Amino acid sequence: MQKPKMSIRPLLALALFPWLYACDGTPKEPESTAKNWQQTADGAVVELADGEFKRVRLQVIDNDIIRVTATPQTSFANLPDNLMVIAEPQKTEFSVAQSNGHLVIKTEEISAEVSLANGAVQFKDAQGEVLLAEAERSLAPVQNDPGPVDADSYGIRQQFQPLPDEAFYGLGQQQDGRVDYAGKNIELTTYNLEITIPYLVSSRNYGLLWNNNGITRLGDPQPPQPLSAAFELYDAEGNKGGLTARYYDGDELKVERAVADLDYQFLSHASVREIPLPEEVQDAKNLRIEWEGSISPKTSGEHEFKMYSSGYAKLSLNGELLLDRWRMNWNPWYHNAEVDLQANKKYPLSLDWTPQGGYFRLLQHAPLPAAEKQRLSFASDTGKAVDYYFVAGDSKDDVISGYRELTGKATMLPKWAFGFWQSRERYKSQDELLGALEEYRKRKIPIDNIVLDWSYWPQDAWGSHDFDSEHFPEPKAMVDRVHELNANIMISVWPKFYPTTEHYKTLNAKGCMFNKNIEEENLDWIGSGYLNSFYDAYNPECREIYWGQIRDKLNTLGFDAWWLDAVEPDIHSNLSFEHRKDLISPNALGTGAEVFNAYALPHAETVYKGERETDGHKRSFILTRSGFGGIQRTGSAIWSGDVVSRWSNLKEQIAAGVGVGMAGMPYWTFDIGGFTPEDRYRYNGDVTVGHYSQMDPAQQQEWQEINLRWFQFGAFTPLFRAHGQNPYREIYNVADEGSETYESMVWYTQLRYRLMPYIYTLAGDAHHKDGTMMRGLPMDFGGDPKVRDINTQYMFGPSLLVNPIYEYGARSRDVYLPASSDWYDFYSGKKYRGGQSIDAEAPYARMPLFVKAGSILPTGPAIQHTGESLNAPLTINVYAGADGSFEIYEDDGLSYGYENGQWSRIPLSYDDATGTLTIGERIGSFEGMAEKRQIKVRWITEGQSATDFDAEPAEAVEYNGEKLVLKKSA
Repeated sequence: MQKPKMSIRPLLALALFPWLYACDGTPKEPESTAKNWQQTADGAVVELADGEFKRVRLQVIDNDIIRVTATPQTSFANLPDNLMVIAEPQKTEFSVAQSNGHLVIKTEEISAEVSLANGAVQFKDAQGEVLLAEAERSLAPVQNDPGPVDADSYGIRQQFQPLPDEAFYGLGQQQDGRVDYAGKNIELTTYNLEITIPYLVSSRNYGLLWNNNGITRLGDPQPPQPLSAAFELYDAEGNKGGLTARYYDGDELKVERAVADLDYQFLSHASVREIPLPEEVQDAKNLRIEWEGSISPKTSGEHEFKMYSSGYAKLSLNGELLLDRWRMNWNPWYHNAEVDLQANKKYPLSLDWTPQGGYFRLLQHAPLPAAEKQRLSFASDTGKAVDYYFVAGDSKDDVISGYRELTGKATMLPKWAFGFWQSRERYKSQDELLGALEEYRKRKIPIDNIVLDWSYWPQDAWGSHDFDSEHFPEPKAMVDRVHELNANIMISVWPKFYPTTEHYKTLNAKGCMFNKNIEEENLDWIGSGYLNSFYDAYNPECREIYWGQIRDKLNTLGFDAWWLDAVEPDIHSNLSFEHRKDLISPNALGTGAEVFNAYALPHAETVYKGERETDGHKRSFILTRSGFGGIQRTGSAIWSGDVVSRWSNLKEQIAAGVGVGMAGMPYWTFDIGGFTPEDRYRYNGDVTVGHYSQMDPAQQQEWQEINLRWFQFGAFTPLFRAHGQNPYREIYNVADEGSETYESMVWYTQLRYRLMPYIYTLAGDAHHKDGTMMRGLPMDFGGDPKVRDINTQYMFGPSLLVNPIYEYGARSRDVYLPASSDWYDFYSGKKYRGGQSIDAEAPYARMPLFVKAGSILPTGPAIQHTGESLNAPLTINVYAGADGSFEIYEDDGLSYGYENGQWSRIPLSYDDATGTLTIGERIGSFEGMAEKRQIKVRWITEGQSATDFDAEPAEAVEYNGEKLVLKKSA
């Protein structure tokens, strides 16, 4: 972050003669101890005589960013290339001084003090207050790497001692429903549903970027363990050693036996389980498994249960239902529950699991020792050194800005990306795709993007990038027709290849293919199954070949955006994580374990840069199923993977989006309605449901309601996108015109487009001001302790408090209105005092939405696509009750001119005491910008709604870029 520099002269003295000055710049005598440190051009290196670590290096990146690297080697030459961080140290003034056994490196904003005895570092702000202090730093043998393991690789751990009341946010996309990770066990990995961005933001306004590309754990440094590691187990009869497992086929009991670890978590290869089911039920048509008995903790405290499951699974403890989950069989994941338990006390446990061909294991984390639980701990399975960046700021926006300084600015996405998208798994022909888009235009429902998902290629030619000639006979004509309809088209492209394709052969000839998957004969799920594998995206030559293939086969057809799917990479689903690492080992950067979380970043970055070079006139845009630190610089958005159509999954997406935003990635979305529904929605006897009317009538109401509630939520996320397996997700397939469901979905789509001046400004701020669109409440109301861990509300930009409905049948919900502001109900205009919880109305057709007093909320006219918003008239909605300001950002929405100053802002400010709105002098310009704009002003006071968009305004003016002052009448 660029901030005003302090006077250079005294700092030059400090830098040139560090031994003459204490950390506050005052003269001091040299210490008598032998010097074990050396100043460098950007910081200092401390040599340690004792302990596992031999060198600690501190590098000043900027006034408020310091990198710390601790190595067990005598130099730093073995450190891998940095994938996330692209920043180089700035020409920052800093001092270095030895004082009282510490080396102090000090900038204008922060200081880092490192012990000359043991290398421990603590960070202080400009006033000398400790922000964070290191605790223990340790090495261990490399964990969970199938190898071969380098001699200079270790399992690494760094612990910190935060304040007791600190909260920690960010980390990317987790699926545990939490926003505050203080004291929690978090595994940073990559999976269909999980995206690691290893950036942590403290409630005390500092951040830590953990510079490691492998699996990392916060809290407990070990992976979750079987129940027997923390509990004594007793079967249903009270016998020690295991729980009673009963295997049923339908109602018929087939097997009963004591089992200590019901482990059906992974495949070994192909479709073979690591641990087979009992022979008696391997062919069961309606398998169900019960696991029953008692558990007795070995230690008292909070135990975390982690139920890895797909199919239907219910877990009860001591008569209380802890977890009730369903996931589609091919995509299991963890579901967590935390319970305080007393040592040596027996607790009845029961599990009921209907696998549906899925996977299961019940694991746990035992309580950590009290002192360790209070610490902040990062532990990585493998690494060359402890390596992290400390970022300080005056606000959480500052701290996120520091992350962007390190890892890259968020690019501007094309404006159309912020409109409505329609997608389906999948449009099986070009006629289906075009028919859907034409139906939206016919019904006058706004839309900007339609998506062609996977399997448009010949069945036996995945990776050919060819089109199935029977169902997609004229792909160029299809793309052209989409453009004629004033829409855009995104196409799904995988990093996956069948060995029979020419593209595979080209890549393989260069050593670019991960062929172990083929050697193991892990067939995919298409038809009878095909041999396949993924390419090495860690190799720059391979990436260039990959881009050239999709450029020549697909980009030439005029597609507008790329959907980079399965980029974890998901080479073969439901293998263990160690096996997945092995399948991508060796690679151009080392072992799979060393770079496990990072595949999506270089893959997306090469496509982004390649398209910029090929089609520099238009903004590249990518939707990627995984990401990593720095993904925001690649023209990409991320999404929450194949979530399911269940209320619990809907709820968890709120916290997932908050975590992504607070980790520094502004562009995020999800599958509205959930990707995979339960069979009760998908099938009705022999009928595969498309239109909702084909569904069992008993299921229709809940299906429509979950889609509507998810849709209302989706209208206030960075990207607004409907997608999923059948039933079909087009609005007119979810409900009939004239129904409350249909009309509400259309209304929220229209509202999204009315709000486009506001939404696109948030996007402009994401690039130009390092802004965050989907904002956890601690970002704006950090002084209010009640918002610390609110996980079902967030701010969409500075003005809108969004409160999704996530329970079936709910017609109200508890909403906390943060202190320090008054709030308006968006629909009724009713005004509320902040700092209180209310029971907010949530009628079926509306989601609770509140506007902060003092907000200036710009809206536009009714439009059918974002192309119609350029130079459109504006309505300025001013919410009285507090001072406020806003700058309306605009550019051409399509080009990279914004990088070269081709943009404008209309500054707005409101003085509540005088009731005065100032429309300031326009800042900047761009090609195609109208010199004059029609602007209407509405003054929103208590009882006035903003939703009557066509109501007569209080003021209507023509704005020519010069300052205007408007006053609200009494």
